[in-house]
Amino acid sequence: MTDKKSRRSMATRLGEKIWELPPLILHPFNERVPPSALLDNSKAALMLSGLIPGDGSGEDELKRRLLTGRYGEVRMLFYLGKDLFRWVEQCVEWTESSPELHDDEINSQSFVGLLTGAPPQPVKDKLVRWGVVDYVSIFSRAVGLNVMFSQPPGLEELSEEFLRNYHRYADSLHQCYLNSQPHRTLTADNFTFELYASGEYSRMLESNWAAE
Repeated sequence: MTDKKSRRSMATRLGEKIWELPPLILHPFNERVPPSALLDNSKAALMLSGLIPGDGSGEDELKRRLLTGRYGEVRMLFYLGKDLFRWVEQCVEWTESSPELHDDEINSQSFVGLLTGAPPQPVKDKLVRWGVVDYVSIFSRAVGLNVMFSQPPGLEELSEEFLRNYHRYADSLHQCYLNSQPHRTLTADNFTFELYASGEYSRMLESNWAAE
């Protein structure tokens, strides 16, 4: 009940004004994991669980394929999280320069909550066009892994238990991060931003410069 009152109070103070946040720019990964590798990871997990027939590979080989695939996913999410936290830092700096928002307990957790809980509809639509349907889980896990690691860990540094179930640990880390500091809950009613792939954003800037 208190949380709902807080959200209503915040919305009342902000009124109908909409603030334009810095754009979220996503960069390509330094290393690309082909879809075939991710599919092989999923098939290995199903075969180990007995949900689909085996392909003749032994249990050790299936386990190796599973853990290698999981490790590739962890690295991809880690690099995505770098972009997300870069954007969060930009948003915090932008807020500190606004007299209207500076004293409203809007901090890093506020912007992470906006991104993973209530992004603007155009951002959600663009993610779906990119084929990213479960963006909430992907962004949340990317945040969680960046809370835990400052650099992408080596395969030998991660336990089999963590690799098998990293998504559950990353989900919990994301929630712990949100709960670690009191913050205002932001919604797309008052805060909006654009989403770009880095190449797309560079081309847009070049077009703007050419038009000047």
